[in-house]
Amino acid sequence: MTTTFPASTPSALGIDARGVTALLDALESTPDVEPHSIVLLRHGQVAAEGWWQPYTAERVHLLYSLSKSFTAAGVGIAVRAGLIDLDATVLSYFPELDADVTDERSRRISVRHLLAMASGHREETLDRAEALDPTDTVRGFLLLPPDEEPGTVFAYNQPCTYTLAAIVRRVTGGSLVDWLRPHLLDPLGIDDLAWRLDDTGAELGFSGCYAPTSAVAKLGQLYLQGGVWDGERILDEDWVAQATSTQVANPDEGNPDWSQGYGFQFWMARHGYRGDGAYGQFCVVLPEQDVVLALTGQSLDMQAVLDAVWQHLLPAVDGSSDAAADRALEARLASLGLPALVGGSLRGTADVGPLARDGDAWRLTVDVDGGTLSVPVGQGEWTVEGPLAASGAADQDGTLRVDVRFVETPHLLHVRVDPATGAVTTAWQTQPLHDGPLTLRRPAD
Repeated sequence: MTTTFPASTPSALGIDARGVTALLDALESTPDVEPHSIVLLRHGQVAAEGWWQPYTAERVHLLYSLSKSFTAAGVGIAVRAGLIDLDATVLSYFPELDADVTDERSRRISVRHLLAMASGHREETLDRAEALDPTDTVRGFLLLPPDEEPGTVFAYNQPCTYTLAAIVRRVTGGSLVDWLRPHLLDPLGIDDLAWRLDDTGAELGFSGCYAPTSAVAKLGQLYLQGGVWDGERILDEDWVAQATSTQVANPDEGNPDWSQGYGFQFWMARHGYRGDGAYGQFCVVLPEQDVVLALTGQSLDMQAVLDAVWQHLLPAVDGSSDAAADRALEARLASLGLPALVGGSLRGTADVGPLARDGDAWRLTVDVDGGTLSVPVGQGEWTVEGPLAASGAADQDGTLRVDVRFVETPHLLHVRVDPATGAVTTAWQTQPLHDGPLTLRRPAD
């Protein structure tokens, strides 16, 4: 089943299209910000949407920590079904660990504490948990005594969410995605969602979810509607209220939109609340304005993205507009694209190292991670093949440059080839957090 939002115009939804255009300008011009997609909803209708080529509407995008909000929805659905008790201890779901976990604070960590990133640890525990037990992250986490009483301090802590996913698997008898599919994905018409698994075959929970931008918008709209979709209650109203309000204070976080409090795998913000993930994956919900904004990208400065939203989009809501501004925005959205490499033509260049002629075109073939990465290279454009897009050019000194985009993720790889020796150097624009070049793509079902 496919559920799509009705398409409208900014003016019809009470949004000044010039503010949306100004937001696009800011996203494209701000240092350390690179947009890949935008979906803007108001009153449950599409006010604006667009994808910067070579990213496209139908493709999934790695959401990194925005995955946490999908995991939390799975927990909320299980709470509604009576399978999970928010105030039950984590240990009660893993009785086989009872004898191992002796610290009293660890034994008092509840599901509620996990949801609020309030396990009592003062800092991230993932590396330490995995070092304590390389095969059972939940056990390693519970063997780390909290620094404070659970529920009293905030620390962004991946094993909290990993353990939530493990609890869902434990109480439902299947995978997290198996649980989400009939209870969340199918009702919302989310046709494509996949999750990176760890070495034990379990979803990471805290990261690794691949979904299209429309799925992000739908999750935000579900919460904006109080957990109801097409007349069907999916999440309890009380769950939504708790998830989207401060459950633990976090005033020590550095950026203003990260220090407004934390709910259930949602950040409170200066305006509304949001789920977010590394390098600029956002699900922003503005209840007062009845707005949902979904964004993907490759942005190192995530605060700058939100600053642009508050500066340009927020004042445009309930602002004046006109049909000409709507049409100008529509044309702009239809022509979005990330610039291809600029430089000398590859034509006339002999095969060199990993870069070889492929008919009238070129192909880059690089051995990485014990496998082979191969992609056609466009000149002055992005050539797309599968989950890869590439663009190439020659420098004045003859150095051959190829940029490879992994278009189901935020990531871009810069490849440089010495024309004399064929030697290759590579550098990431943004460092992948849990994958290499051969696995930066939608996981197989």
